[in-house]
Amino acid sequence: EVQLVESGGGLVQPGGSLRLSCAASGFTFSTYAMSWARQAPGKGAEWVCTIGRGSDWRYCSESVNGRFTIFRDNAKNTLYLQLNSLKTEDTAMYYCAKGNWPSADRGQGTQVTVSS
Repeated sequence: EVQLVESGGGLVQPGGSLRLSCAASGFTFSTYAMSWARQAPGKGAEWVCTIGRGSDWRYCSESVNGRFTIFRDNAKNTLYLQLNSLKTEDTAMYYCAKGNWPSADRGQGTQVTVSS
């Protein structure tokens, strides 16, 4: 059974930083690309970033490119998302997902709230 458990969310002021983590189990983590997505209140889910299985490539959406960084540690079966220069519009529930987005295999999410 695929399990993805996100952590690291919280309340942060505009311009602040957070690091999200996603602990993966139930599948061979190192053989899959992995993604982050987010869903803001009242909006649909939005792709954020995807990373290749060997970290040989990574892409992020235009709205976060240059501010967010996706990375992974295959030895620890863990996916990360570094969020810098946060804006109020980054407020959302953040999900990690197995493979490319959209994905049926996603975690329960971790809430990020950007507010002064």
